[in-house]
Amino acid sequence: MGVTSDAVQRLAQEPVTHRFKALPPDAEAAGLTVGALAAERRSVFDGGFTTPLLALSAESLDHNLALLETYAERHSLAFAPHGKTSMSPQLFERQLARGAWGITAAVPHQARVYRAYGIQRIFLANEVVDAAALRWIAGELDADPDFRMVVYVDSVRGVELMDEALRTAGASRPLDVVVELGAGEGARTGVRTVAECGEVADAVAATGTLRLVGVAGYEGEVPQADGERVRTWLRQLVSLAREFDLRRRFDGVDEIVISAGGSAWFDAVAEVFAQIPELSRPVLKLLRSGAYVSHDDGHYKELTPFNRVPEEGSLQPAFRLWAQVVSRPTPAQAFINAGKRDAAYDLHLPEAQVVRSARDGKIRPADGIAVTGLSDQHGWLTTDAGARLEVGDWVGLGMSHPCTIFDKWQLIPVVDADGTVVEFVRTFF
Repeated sequence: MGVTSDAVQRLAQEPVTHRFKALPPDAEAAGLTVGALAAERRSVFDGGFTTPLLALSAESLDHNLALLETYAERHSLAFAPHGKTSMSPQLFERQLARGAWGITAAVPHQARVYRAYGIQRIFLANEVVDAAALRWIAGELDADPDFRMVVYVDSVRGVELMDEALRTAGASRPLDVVVELGAGEGARTGVRTVAECGEVADAVAATGTLRLVGVAGYEGEVPQADGERVRTWLRQLVSLAREFDLRRRFDGVDEIVISAGGSAWFDAVAEVFAQIPELSRPVLKLLRSGAYVSHDDGHYKELTPFNRVPEEGSLQPAFRLWAQVVSRPTPAQAFINAGKRDAAYDLHLPEAQVVRSARDGKIRPADGIAVTGLSDQHGWLTTDAGARLEVGDWVGLGMSHPCTIFDKWQLIPVVDADGTVVEFVRTFF
């Protein structure tokens, strides 16, 4: 169930242009393609790249991909990583090559990108009520008998809208759906009670365009989430699947889908899903964590399940944003040329980690230097009395919350530990 290799390979044929931030101007002048530029194995530091520049560690990327592959295998979980984190066909290709069942989407646009690169299994973790999107889904299902899509439903009205759009589109194959169980009062989307879940399931059964195949939800939205609350909700999800099965709501399907799993509580998902009782059909235990690919130096670094279960291994932050000091107006203040348009800032500010001297190219820890704010195109730094920092120095920043980093960069260099660019990954947001 992989990505079409030809489509991914064609990404390397894109020309190097001003459309992509930070690429060497001389590479554009020479008419290089992205693939040709990667083949030159330039350094991000002295290979003509401009700042700000986001780099993705090749070593950390490979490590993280391998770690979740073995984790899913060890816990007998199918894996559909959330593609909204990166929206990168090259990374999808690697995830599928490492055993992923498919790729998760949040909105129809993302699913369209996936299909453009040949992805054959898509789990869309949202209720789709857009008639135009449903017409497109119907067309994809009708055109490709091997394509499978699973979509949330969380309301009777939503089921009605989906059924109407699919009937109008003349869909010949039913669309597989899972009832989304809400994560509690005050949570995000999802049906709030078991009784209402039954009503939604009844509405699905009354259509000829939808087929109920399971239940799903997102434990990361459990209010005041902790291990006990998350596990309680996950057990409710499993109980809902069991009740639906006892009521024969899954008659006619080959397997029952039970899905959860963001990047903060997948240890709890693995634990509770290991206790799923025997049902009338095989169960597809589908994990959807996505932020693991790049990990981070903030939000997920604090919340990763591997902190709670260290014997499972550990993820590695893979991003570093390089920016240059462009102003040093006082001994206690400096400004770099990276801001909100370049860095994630929705949960935590970037973290100053290292400084590369403009004088000798040596890299040292960013001791006494802190990021205190971001403007559109400037980062605000405070510096202690003994901090060494001058105009022209490069500052390497750790990023928080990868879900809002990838979307700021359409083309990201993948670099070895010494800063050599070995490839580029393309994103589509």
